[in-house]
Amino acid sequence: MELVVPVLLIAFALISVITLAKSVRIVPQQRQDVVERLGRYKRTLNPGLNILVPFVDAVRTKVDMREQVVSFPPQPVITSDNLVVSIDTVLYFKVVDSVRATYEISNFLQAIEQLTVTTLRNVIGSLDLERALTSREEINRHLSGVLDETTGRWGIKVTRVEIKAIEPPPSIRDSMEKQMRAERDRRAAILNAEGHKQSQILSAEGEKQAAVLRADGDRQARILQAEGQAKAVRTVFDAIHQANPSQKVLAYQYLQALPQIANGTANKVWIVPAELTKALEGMGGALGGLNQMVGDAPTRQASEDASAVEREAAEAAQAAAQAAQEIHNEVRVAEAQATGGKEPQGLPAPEPVSPGSLLNDPADQRERG
Repeated sequence: MELVVPVLLIAFALISVITLAKSVRIVPQQRQDVVERLGRYKRTLNPGLNILVPFVDAVRTKVDMREQVVSFPPQPVITSDNLVVSIDTVLYFKVVDSVRATYEISNFLQAIEQLTVTTLRNVIGSLDLERALTSREEINRHLSGVLDETTGRWGIKVTRVEIKAIEPPPSIRDSMEKQMRAERDRRAAILNAEGHKQSQILSAEGEKQAAVLRADGDRQARILQAEGQAKAVRTVFDAIHQANPSQKVLAYQYLQALPQIANGTANKVWIVPAELTKALEGMGGALGGLNQMVGDAPTRQASEDASAVEREAAEAAQAAAQAAQEIHNEVRVAEAQATGGKEPQGLPAPEPVSPGSLLNDPADQRERG
């Protein structure tokens, strides 16, 4: 009897502890426990401390209310152009009704996977490969709509469906890489051609502007040069009219120019006519007449230096006569060489030119007479 009492006390204490453990249930945050009483749904335990009837109430399932992510293995799908592609999908969902998720379907994850595969095959089967690769957003929206409509009665909300990868066959990948490479090469060639075109246009514009500027500079230079020459001619003209030179000075200047003309490198042969004296006399008369027309009268200083001018004119005439004689001799030698030593017929012998005849100015004689 002494041992029975302690054993009973220990058993009572143990039963009390077990009963207390069965009657108290602590549920963590974002979880719900479905409770059954004698095999029938009784209530749902919310997060916190909950009291159960021991040995009568039992927890059927513990449902996680957080959003969950499930990655399904690659699934082979046939496109409309009879190509087999492998598609990986990622599913985001959350349980909104733990009771329906527990009693409406036995395994909602497997059901969602199979529904995703069948819906994906239906969608991809109506698209070709190129459209399937570029229409992921459209496929995602279609999958989300179908899954959300079907899983709604299971107490599950599909928040998002993503296609992680679409893998075409290796041969198709090689062809696609070649096509992409050719497209990139084409774009590069187009860009190079556009750049070359732009550079040519810019170069032509630059050459055009440079030519315009050069032409404008040349025009301005010619205008300035012409204005300078005009100003120089005007200055010389004004100086000559202000100096009022006589005909003797003009004849003297002409006689000084004759040796320079005779010494020119381009003047190889000179033909001196016999009437040179008469021509000079006629020129002197013309100069004298021009002097009378313009009212050319020597100034006082010119009258005082008349003797000096006459001496210089005599010396210049002597030099011109000598140069004319030398030129005449060269012409005769050249004619003799051309005719083989025979004197040409029909050419009168020129008269010798003397300095006195060059100075034989009729106007001067009239003044002296």
